[in-house]
Amino acid sequence: MVRLFTRDSAAFVFLAPALSAIFVFFFIPVFASFLIGFTDLDIYALGDLSKVRFVGIENYARLLKDPLFWQALFNTFYFVIVAAPLSIAVSLGAALALNSKLAMFKPIFRLTFFMPVVTTLVAIAIVWRFIYHPNFGVINYFLGLIGLHPIDWLGDPNWAMPAIILMAVWKNFGYNMIIFIAGLQSIPEYLYEAAVIEGANGWQQFKSVTLPMLAPTTLFVSIITMIGFFQLFAEPYIMTQGGPLNKTLSIVLYMYNEGFRWWNMGYSAAIAFVLFFIIFTGTIVQLKLQNKG
Repeated sequence: MVRLFTRDSAAFVFLAPALSAIFVFFFIPVFASFLIGFTDLDIYALGDLSKVRFVGIENYARLLKDPLFWQALFNTFYFVIVAAPLSIAVSLGAALALNSKLAMFKPIFRLTFFMPVVTTLVAIAIVWRFIYHPNFGVINYFLGLIGLHPIDWLGDPNWAMPAIILMAVWKNFGYNMIIFIAGLQSIPEYLYEAAVIEGANGWQQFKSVTLPMLAPTTLFVSIITMIGFFQLFAEPYIMTQGGPLNKTLSIVLYMYNEGFRWWNMGYSAAIAFVLFFIIFTGTIVQLKLQNKG
């Protein structure tokens, strides 16, 4: 019997539909967006493409002189630099607690901690708006019980971003926790037994065995957390609209406003590719640091 397909060609046949879909619905739109970043595409040009003008790097030059862009960039970096390490630390702490031999009701706690991850972000943001309410919020109620003045969490420029960071950490740490638990369970038990024989205490076991063995897991968690947090959008969009005083305006929210509120499609596309370059650079830096480590 004649073989119609070799092993490699058969694999390509099965992969072809998925690869075609990725090419049509991902690579072509990305390339088109890249080209749009060099034009002045706006709402008027959408009806008549003959009005689109090629402006070169004018959109990118405009970014350098746009104070609102730099404010959004600063806010996004502030969010990522504070929220990402905090989220990873909370995730690792929860994973260590749930992976402990002394921990009880592990499945229940894992489910409880993971539930915010699968809950709609819009619903969570609306609930947290009530939690942060200056007059009727739960947090201010407890602050009043201990004699502290209420805080306008989402209306005070000094507290708005920390409030969003707290909500984002609570919303996302459960996903990383599950990944850390899988990493902890893959560490051979004999390493801990050898450490105990050598007289290592709990902290020394964590520092010399757990952390080094979790390095690949930690790298993966760090990269996906960084990528996700750089795309901050729904939280400020629902809770603050980028305010107060643009203190919670993120890059993605600014890109959305320019593209779908003011219809500056070319400028919005330029912002998107600046964000892509930042995320790509951050990922490469983390990979380099991991290789050196």
